[in-house]
Amino acid sequence: MTDKKEMTLFEELLEKSPEIKYPKTNEIVAGTVIKVEKKNILVDLNGQFTGLVIWRELGNTVDLKLVNSGDSIDVMILGDNPERGLMILSLKRANQIKSLNSLNDKFKSEEIITVRPTEANKWGLLVDIDGLKWFIPVSQLTPLHYPRVEWADPSKILEHLEWLLTTEFKVKVINVDEGGKKIIFSEKAAIQGQRTKALEKLKEGDVVEWVVSWILSYGLFVTFDGLEWLVHVSEIDWGHVNDPSKFAKVWMKVKVKVIWLDKEKISLSIKKLQENPWDVLARTYKLNDTIKAPISRISQFGAFVSLEWGIQWLIHLSEISHGVVKNIRDFIKVWEEVEAKIINFEPKIKRIGLSLKALQKAPSKPKPEVKKVENKKDENKKEEKVEKKDSAKKVPAKKAPVKKTPAKKVEKKVEEVKEETK
Repeated sequence: MTDKKEMTLFEELLEKSPEIKYPKTNEIVAGTVIKVEKKNILVDLNGQFTGLVIWRELGNTVDLKLVNSGDSIDVMILGDNPERGLMILSLKRANQIKSLNSLNDKFKSEEIITVRPTEANKWGLLVDIDGLKWFIPVSQLTPLHYPRVEWADPSKILEHLEWLLTTEFKVKVINVDEGGKKIIFSEKAAIQGQRTKALEKLKEGDVVEWVVSWILSYGLFVTFDGLEWLVHVSEIDWGHVNDPSKFAKVWMKVKVKVIWLDKEKISLSIKKLQENPWDVLARTYKLNDTIKAPISRISQFGAFVSLEWGIQWLIHLSEISHGVVKNIRDFIKVWEEVEAKIINFEPKIKRIGLSLKALQKAPSKPKPEVKKVENKKDENKKEEKVEKKDSAKKVPAKKAPVKKTPAKKVEKKVEEVKEETK
């Protein structure tokens, strides 16, 4: 009786129990975490099988500290291990498939996502998600992150990109292939809408706070709401700018004036936020005034003085001293304050002529030597003596030229004489 009851109970349980489905290789199935031990995860598969996720199949998006018993996870079946009675599972590969499917959806919907690059090369940034490496090309970086490098030096481009590895990027998926080998992200595409709105709002004459994104020898690159443009070296300051990095640093906020705008072309200026120093100079000084200023540098052509409001001007070598100037440093030194006279002043064309020697007393000129003039009588006597000497000199007489008789006439004469003698 007991055996019959047990058989009947067993048959009832067998009928009520779910159908046993043996997982297929590369199939993604849902499981429940049984236990996390060291770097492995023990997983229950629908109460029918037990599987193991080893450390190299965890992937880089899983933090074991956040995985607990009872958590539901999706895993891929890699095979089984009959000796241990376990299925071999991969969390990484399951996540790769899920990521690819998700990126396809985001590509179609043009959704903006956040990624963090893990590697860099000279062509761009690599994003590693569970072993799949996806790409942000340099050309798809926003102006704020684009590597502006003198002479396109590859080593400096790479240095700049490596510096961005700790940065989170808002990007759009602009290319996806089925195998997940060529997925391209674009940071530029993610801010295109923002950039368009910023351009629509911007107008000529606006003063906007921009962020310095890069500094090169020819100017400052500044960015604002996805827009980036160059403040040329000539528009940084009214004075001569040799080194733009003396006026700003990267990531520094600067106020910039929009001086010209045409569709997507913009001209920016920092110096136009200040009054033209030549206008101030014209109100302060006039022609023939004396001006005090320090010598900023010395060249072979003269000395440069640092006038007020950042204007640098040359006192030409010829205006240093009345005497011969072989070495300017014998007359003036760098940073010495000097007084100079304004000898030419044309502020509208930004020109001023300065002179040190105009304020110096000119040396007196030596009197010319006066030669004694002799009496006319003495001069006449001298002339007569010279004439006599010249006449005393013997001049050989010229001989009269001998006329030659032509040969034909001589022959004719001879014939005539012969006739006469007959």
